[in-house]
Order: sequence, then C-alpha cells, then structure tokens
Amino acid sequence: MAFASRSAIRNATNFSDYLLRSFSTSTKSAHHNNHQQTHKYLEANAFVGSWEAPKDPKEAQARLALLRRDYAKKVKQVRKNYIQEVELLRLEKQRKDEAKREALRVVNEERKKLKAEAAKARAEERKVADEEFRQTLMKERAEKLEHWRMMEKTREEKKNEKNELIRRQSPMWIDEKKLEEKLLDAIVNTTPL
Repeated sequence: MAFASRSAIRNATNFSDYLLRSFSTSTKSAHHNNHQQTHKYLEANAFVGSWEAPKDPKEAQARLALLRRDYAKKVKQVRKNYIQEVELLRLEKQRKDEAKREALRVVNEERKKLKAEAAKARAEERKVADEEFRQTLMKERAEKLEHWRMMEKTREEKKNEKNELIRRQSPMWIDEKKLEEKLLDAIVNTTPL
C-alpha cells in the first residue's frame, strides 16, 4: 500500500515537473525539446544482429575479416567525406572573411576620404577666416593710423593757433631760430630803462 502511494506521488511529481518544463520560457530547453522531436535517426545498420555463428572457425575468421575490410572501407569513405566537408567549410569561411575584410577596407577608405574632405573644408574655412581677420586687422590699423594723423594734425593746429595767439599778444615776436641770438645780444648789450 505504501509502495503504491509512493509511486503515485512520484508519478504526480514527475508529471508536475514535466508540465513545469513544458511551460518554461527557457529557449535552451525549448530548442532541446524541439531537436529531440525533429531529430532524424540513421537507418538501421545491416551488420547489427546479422551475425550468425558458422560452424567452421576458418569460415568465421574469413567472414569476420571480410566484415572488418568492409567496415574499414566505409570508415575511410566517411573520413574522406568529413575531410571534404571540413575543407568546404574552411573555404566558405575564408571567402566570408575575405568579403568581410574587403567590406571593412571599403568602409575605412570611405571614412578616410570623408575625413580628408572634412579636413580640407576646415582648412578652407580657416584660410577664409584668417583672410577676414587679416583684412579686419589691416582696416583697424589704417583707421588707427588715420586717427593718429588726425590727432597729430589737430595738435599741430592747436600749437600753431597758440603760437599765433602769443605772436599777436606779444609786441615783439622772436622767432625760435633767432631766440638764442637775441638772448645773447640782450645779455651782452644791456640797455638801461
């Protein structure tokens, strides 16, 4: 009785585990289950279960040698097919790698070309900006020079006006060139008042 209830519990537990696994969202288990359901098995081998023991040991050895030779031929063919498949896969991988490298090379060349064009455009912009800056600087220098000339001219005019005013105010004006001579003459020839 206890054995029957244990087996019922075990079956119920196994069933609940199965349900839990079947409703699981894991892709790995779903792939594994799908693979188990869609797997195609090889056909049954004619050698399996085909051996009937002969009564003569020499005949048995001859048949066994024949089976071994046949098996060796089949294994050799399987290995040959495997080597061909591996070589084809290697060539396909090599072709894909070369195509990928070529695509990367084209992308890199395009990127370098765009980078060079951008650098050229920046150089042109920099050249234009430098030229504008140079023109602005020349204009400012010309304006400053013109302003300085105007200030010098104004200063000279004020000086001349001041000198003219002093000349008019002074009864006897002495030119700057003759000033030293007049001073010396005044010191040497003193005239009493």
